[in-house]
Amino acid sequence: MFKLDRKLIISACVGTMFALSATALSADSRATNKINIDGGVSYPVVNSKTGPYWVNTQSANMKINNGRIPTANEIAAWDKDVMPDGTGLPEGSGSVEDGEEIYEAQCIMCHGDFGSGGGGYPALSKGNAEELQQTLTNNRWKDPEADGPTRVFGSYWPYASTMWWYIRDGMPHTKSKTLSVDETYALTAYMLNINEMSIDGEEVDEEYILDREKFLKIKMPNVDGFEPNIDGPNALNDVRKYYANPANFGGIKKEVSQRCMKDCQKSTAKIRRIQNGGIKDFLPPMSVAKDLPKKEASDMGFNVMKSYENNCMPCHGAEGMGAPVTGDKDAWAEVMTNGMDTVQKNALEGLNGMPAKGGASVSDNELKLLVDYMIEKSK
Repeated sequence: MFKLDRKLIISACVGTMFALSATALSADSRATNKINIDGGVSYPVVNSKTGPYWVNTQSANMKINNGRIPTANEIAAWDKDVMPDGTGLPEGSGSVEDGEEIYEAQCIMCHGDFGSGGGGYPALSKGNAEELQQTLTNNRWKDPEADGPTRVFGSYWPYASTMWWYIRDGMPHTKSKTLSVDETYALTAYMLNINEMSIDGEEVDEEYILDREKFLKIKMPNVDGFEPNIDGPNALNDVRKYYANPANFGGIKKEVSQRCMKDCQKSTAKIRRIQNGGIKDFLPPMSVAKDLPKKEASDMGFNVMKSYENNCMPCHGAEGMGAPVTGDKDAWAEVMTNGMDTVQKNALEGLNGMPAKGGASVSDNELKLLVDYMIEKSK
């Protein structure tokens, strides 16, 4: 199982997390002349040189206008994060039952039934969180037939506070910050339910009611599955020590104590060359057809009205969702100014926050029928 830091937002990409850590460590290294995150040292400028290199002292000593110190109210407006220890978590409560109703009304069109995923948006559950957490150690290179790691909220995220915070501040996608505190608790309870989790030994079943006191007792299965540890006052030095040893992240230096610019790693990989032109026996056989795929025939059994109600109406059926409302003649007249071809293309590929095909599992021809249906109802 690959381990990362424990507190930075999991929804951010791994590269961003490393960049943030590296920035903090670099600044600390310049101030103290300590080893940097990559094992090097940031040297101070002495006699217009840093180490063996000349520097532009005029640029280095230039005064930079970093603006002003923010006011307490400005900081408070931004300081809305929710920490694992409960800092920032308000009082409130919500039931799994209410969370399911909210999910089906505002979330299912992107995240699928029971958090199964779809339409380009991530899955939120794949089953029992405790069992799926064990898949994080799976390696297909050892066993090509094995299932790969399953990284969803229950199996992978170290803290439920990140989920609570993300739901409140970022969801639903087209109208973030519109959920109340109790609605956020309800949706979080539903997330715990579909991930088959328990709190303090009690199963989060359909009748469970989540509040702040219970929330603080949540322990995620993968809470100890991230490294290096960046908690506590010694976090920077702990991270330095971790990255100072290449064995912690798969590297093997020739001389651990010395820096080098080339040929730094021991040769540990066994190289195998492809013989006789490479792989030929593909199973199933590789297709060599170059003709274009046939156009799909319209499905005569396709129920346009029902598909519209299930897939399109949640966004196109009410004001405030950011999509032109079906039946709004002026709104659709503006949409049609770019021509029908453009409207169909945008519907197929997605536009302004709408996923491709609106997240619906329909064919291209069926989607065009849906667009025609909305336009006809708006004339």
